[in-house]
Amino acid sequence: MYKPDLEILKKYADLLVNFALNHWKWVKSGQTISLQIPESAKDFLIPLQEAILKAECYPIIRYVPEGWVMRNFYENANENQLKYHPKNYMKALVKDADHLIWIIAEQDLFELKWIDTSKIMTRNKALKFYIDERKKKEEAGKQSRTLAMYGTPAMAKEANLSLEEYWQEIIKACYLNENNPAKKWQEIIDDIWRIKNILDDMNIEKIKMEWEDVDLEIKIWADRKWRSWSWANIPSFEIFTSPDWRWTNGRIKFTQPFYRNGDVIEGMELEFKNWIVTKSRAKKNEKLFKNMLAVKNADRLWEFSMTDKRFSKISKFMADTLFDENFWWEFGNNHIAIWRSFFSECYKWDFDWFTKKDWDKLGFNDSVIHSDLVITSNRTITATLQDGNKKIIYKNWEFMV
Repeated sequence: MYKPDLEILKKYADLLVNFALNHWKWVKSGQTISLQIPESAKDFLIPLQEAILKAECYPIIRYVPEGWVMRNFYENANENQLKYHPKNYMKALVKDADHLIWIIAEQDLFELKWIDTSKIMTRNKALKFYIDERKKKEEAGKQSRTLAMYGTPAMAKEANLSLEEYWQEIIKACYLNENNPAKKWQEIIDDIWRIKNILDDMNIEKIKMEWEDVDLEIKIWADRKWRSWSWANIPSFEIFTSPDWRWTNGRIKFTQPFYRNGDVIEGMELEFKNWIVTKSRAKKNEKLFKNMLAVKNADRLWEFSMTDKRFSKISKFMADTLFDENFWWEFGNNHIAIWRSFFSECYKWDFDWFTKKDWDKLGFNDSVIHSDLVITSNRTITATLQDGNKKIIYKNWEFMV
């Protein structure tokens, strides 16, 4: 079976530890890095551990067993066990970690396929305290995190690729075939941030997305910031913001499959009226889609994102959101997300004293889950500026600014 070359894995590990973390500044000697890695990515564990140690940091390794362990839990856990998380332990993990690395790797994408989704939602809701603790530390500038992927046979099979083909996409997309991947990434980031800064200066009030499969108007507000690489995921080429969910109207269809809860949803469509999702459809697994939308505040918009085809090197469907939301192939992509907003990351002004009510008043949505729904078909995106002027900012999968 194909395995990526050890030198590639060392480059990959070095890129994550010494570039992606700490907002592409070097981590500091004596800091603590929490590494969560699944069993199916165990060949990546030693290079990552080595990179952390060479950076003179302290590794906290959370090695996640697979082989239907999660399925067994959901099949046998009672209501109280579903809701239980060791709060003191998990809060201590947040407190002790200066940086977080999560590795995505799937031994079986459909392990939870026949599990009642209400059980999974119950467990997700019970984990909100941990997400809130982590975000507080991030917003205070005391913690950074990154997300990366390790290809497995199951993931390659779902994408209709051989494992070697799958890994060639990872290598190409992350610039691991470069002598100095971090240098190449810095060049890409500089170009993306130039566009991001232009969007910030435009003071966009709202945008309208138009094509045969979309007619959607979204309120941005001039006080929103556009973001890119704020979490330093590898890879990431998108420019995004969290709009005001209270001003979303229209319809949109999604072209890419969406993987959730051990299953896949395809052919999704949404209609917004007076800011709330009023109609939802899916050609495959519509019931699961509707169950997700039924979670509190999950019927509202929280992210609007654009990817320019000139930056991304991802040329194949990868059956994972991290790559598919940065897809270009013949196209670029555009995605929206419903559920939880990026609060402080996407607001221009001082937020240190803000309460949840303050964020609510500004139209930021809060929910226990979030997911990106991706469109690769063409579209024209027109911005209405604060002064009332209109400008096309995105067309034919490229920014027009």
